[in-house]
Amino acid sequence: MSELIAIIVLGIYLVGIWKFMSGYNRTNFNRQLPTKLMLALLWPVLLAVNTSYRQNFTKALKGRDY
Repeated sequence: MSELIAIIVLGIYLVGIWKFMSGYNRTNFNRQLPTKLMLALLWPVLLAVNTSYRQNFTKALKGRDY
């Protein structure tokens, strides 16, 4: 059962990375690759603690401007 939960959590994490990187051009973040990778890999933590990141993450995923 715990293996199934781990697979589901990993899947959500990887989909979040993929969706964020796909829509990264709609954000206000720096366009350099290291910045893009860092922000994509840390998305769960940044989403929880940073309002600006949360708004840009929403832009990346849905294309909305806030």
